[in-house]
Amino acid sequence: MSEFAPIAVAMSGGVDSSVVAGLLKRQGQPIVGLTMQLWNQRRLPEIASDAATGRCCSIDDVYDARYVAQTLDIPYYVVNFEDRFEQHVVKPFVADYIAGKTPIPCTLCNNFIKFDQFLEMADGVGAHVIATGHYAQIRFDEATGRWQMLRSADATKDQTYFLWGLTQPQLARTIFPLGGMVKTEVRKLAEDLGLPVAIKPDSQEICFVPNGDYAAFIEAYTKEQGMDVTPAAGNIIHSDGRTLGEHDGVHHFTVGQRRGLNVAVGEPLYVIQTNPNTREVTVGKGDDLLRAEFRVGEINWISIAQPNEAIRAEVRIRNRHTPSPATIWPDGKVVFDTPQRAVTPGQAAVFYQGELVVGGGWIERDV
Repeated sequence: MSEFAPIAVAMSGGVDSSVVAGLLKRQGQPIVGLTMQLWNQRRLPEIASDAATGRCCSIDDVYDARYVAQTLDIPYYVVNFEDRFEQHVVKPFVADYIAGKTPIPCTLCNNFIKFDQFLEMADGVGAHVIATGHYAQIRFDEATGRWQMLRSADATKDQTYFLWGLTQPQLARTIFPLGGMVKTEVRKLAEDLGLPVAIKPDSQEICFVPNGDYAAFIEAYTKEQGMDVTPAAGNIIHSDGRTLGEHDGVHHFTVGQRRGLNVAVGEPLYVIQTNPNTREVTVGKGDDLLRAEFRVGEINWISIAQPNEAIRAEVRIRNRHTPSPATIWPDGKVVFDTPQRAVTPGQAAVFYQGELVVGGGWIERDV
């Protein structure tokens, strides 16, 4: 880290990134604040919501980031990444849902925007290092010569599940100042620094999906784009072969879903599988969701070199899933010691060895 080159802070307008900026400023580091404009909230007015709270990267967030920068008296710029965001995040999100998968746009945003395009923008302001408010930790392993990612000290806020796509060059230029802190400490530090967002709630929803209604967004977006690709109606099939009813499109469903099935057979039912080709949604009992073996594609080995033989690790298959012991083969085959619930195509599988994030990839439809 250069003594004179500034650190580029990704400022989202939330408390975490604001504390990062304030903390680095208090430490005497030269910094510049950059906010990424990712999505035009005025698009798709038919699904627009007046309740913008809970979504990241809104217009209000840009105002808050600018206000924080003024409070800290640091250089600040808004950079427009809307085109790239649409190409690398929004369009794949829509395509995956139509294909019967359950995508993670935040991971795509990290891979293709926040730790890719943002680094190029940092170069433009003379910054060799970027800092974000993510809850994760980075260290350099002298023995292997590799940068490693570790879980956050605050297990309830850990964000490594969304960061498995980071590369060695990206890790080498990134710092996570909050990785060793817990959220209560961050809130207290925001107050101590006099930041105007100290009590601002955390964002929960995806920035371009109002009220979390994915199906409504997909239908509005494909209509705007003139795309006649929204899946047609099909049948809801029980795992025992019975036809239970009809649905309006597979994009309304995801593996593990229980609510909104609009069928009743006297027992709880869950979505077991969606098939966009046959337009069938298969439902069944909770035990039907258990799966021991699946395949992961596009694996990124973060903290270790790509193994030549099977390794042991704990595997997390969704953000709130407790990592479970498994064997992982170099070709992406994963076998849990104990079958796990709702292994969902389109989600990520992230591999851990203790606190170390070994790697991760995308869960594929078939073994």
